[in-house]
Amino acid sequence: MTKLSYQQEAEHFLRHETQFHLGMMLTEQSHPKTRGLSGKLAEDTVAGLVMLLSVDDDLLPVARKTLESVPFQNLRNDIFATLETGNRIFFSGCGATGRLAILLDAAHRKFCAKNSVRFPEYRDYFETLAEQTLAVMTGGDFALIRSVESFEDYIVFGKRQLSDAGIKTGDCLVAVSEGGETSSVIGTIHAALETGLKTHFLFNNPSDLLVQKIERSRNVIEDSRINIVNLTTGAMAVAGSTRMQAVTIEMLITGLAFESALAEHFRKTLPQHLVQKIIPVPQTPFEGLERFEYLLRKLRQQDNLKTLAEITDFEYSVYRNHGLITYFPDEYSIDIFTDTTERSPTFKIPPFRSMLEKAAPPSWAFVKDPVRTTPEAWKNLLGRAPCCLTWQSDDYRNMNVAENIIAHPPEIGIDILYTYKIGNEEDRSRFAVVPNAAVAFLTGQKEIDHLAGTNQWFQAFRKAGEHFETRSAIAIGAGCSDFVTAAEWNGGVFFIEVDLPESPLDLFAHLAAKLVLNNISTATMGKLGRLNSNWMAHVDATNKKLIDRSIRLVAELTGFDYDTSCLAIFKTLHEMNSWSEDRRKTTSPVAYTIEQIKKENIHV
Repeated sequence: MTKLSYQQEAEHFLRHETQFHLGMMLTEQSHPKTRGLSGKLAEDTVAGLVMLLSVDDDLLPVARKTLESVPFQNLRNDIFATLETGNRIFFSGCGATGRLAILLDAAHRKFCAKNSVRFPEYRDYFETLAEQTLAVMTGGDFALIRSVESFEDYIVFGKRQLSDAGIKTGDCLVAVSEGGETSSVIGTIHAALETGLKTHFLFNNPSDLLVQKIERSRNVIEDSRINIVNLTTGAMAVAGSTRMQAVTIEMLITGLAFESALAEHFRKTLPQHLVQKIIPVPQTPFEGLERFEYLLRKLRQQDNLKTLAEITDFEYSVYRNHGLITYFPDEYSIDIFTDTTERSPTFKIPPFRSMLEKAAPPSWAFVKDPVRTTPEAWKNLLGRAPCCLTWQSDDYRNMNVAENIIAHPPEIGIDILYTYKIGNEEDRSRFAVVPNAAVAFLTGQKEIDHLAGTNQWFQAFRKAGEHFETRSAIAIGAGCSDFVTAAEWNGGVFFIEVDLPESPLDLFAHLAAKLVLNNISTATMGKLGRLNSNWMAHVDATNKKLIDRSIRLVAELTGFDYDTSCLAIFKTLHEMNSWSEDRRKTTSPVAYTIEQIKKENIHV
């Protein structure tokens, strides 16, 4: 097969991949509230965080309008009906929305597991209920810890993954895409329709724009069999960073629909006294929205802003000095995985490292369970055994995908997943460089109690953290200030005071964790120079959507037109093929392209 020149590849992308030219999407635009963000963060961390957090105000009117809408009621009612018939609810997504799908599935399973122990006479009931959800993330559960390159570009991958999950008529699909155009997620919708599932599609761009510009989106949005839940809120706090506002409102709306359906299911299938114990504070979706509004307001109070800035400055100091941070959560591992995994393609920093990759640079952040071994940690994190893909060359050939994927199938099976040592096994690479920090991440009253230092989790953390230079903690919940910082926390404890009401999925605790982590990591990377104003200046280019975003970033930051910027990016991508693996993993095509343009001061 003749290898194409970079000019030929650029020309092909310009002329034949127009369905991945997404600059017209609102989620890809620059938000006026955060213009100059990188400069503001450099001047004053608190002021920069205020800018970032202000964009979340865009979510409230959209969320309220959605809760009043027929599509929301359809979503909630279909989830309830599926629970009633004993069928399964599938959550599908890719990237950040794939991790949201896993979070919803895992939160449900953990809720059921907790109550099967709490009420042993209803063990069979809760164990059966736990199996009524499943997450289908593009690339399988492996993609929770590391992005699987190019998978989101293929409709056929989504179709195959959902079909392999064993769907049947009467099941329900809740498909979530930040932009509304993710090919693999749209593929799960096609598989659902072919099998007769109740099908829902949530996304964050105007339907009429998607219908006009993106054929694959038009094919599903105009299908009357699909319930469309449009959550358009406008531009993200950082242009194109849909892991922020887009996924936040998707988590809120999907979570409120699911929790409301679960509550009604319990009222119809369990004794009233038991329901009151399981859901001590019943709430409507509108009361849930009020809780979310309170959460946004509380995070912006002076004391919490000061704490968020202190955490940001702490992380900035570690990374600026080429150090590493290792997070030690208890039950909120998925929330940290979601944020830390997404930092790699968003800011072009080293991805999580397998134990097989001894020569690869370590990830700046990692996640460890101090109590469990790696296989046990994965099962606890997911609430089930991992679901990984084992497709071979013939599978990819039958799906008619790119030749390079057929020739080199990605190694994303469970055996490879377990080589990412997220358990309590010692990993000397995490404290082999200085500075290094072990950071406990604790959410909710039960976990904040760990700070008292009297339980199994604390003892496990103490043992794991003894090799680290700094031991610190981030604690999110009410009553944090009641604790006296123990001597073990030589890096201090960062308290974020916010009331987190209990609910079946612990939705508000997950939302709080997401908001805290997203804003800290974005602000930290901004202070490190990986933002230019409110644009991601160090984005990676691992799929067609990110190639398009890279081209637009080069155009935005150099003044070149789209075609010239496209040629420049493909020139860089070709050059990077000859680089060492370490250099490829740590160099952004966008940043390098802009650097070369400025250095040469010529057009490509």
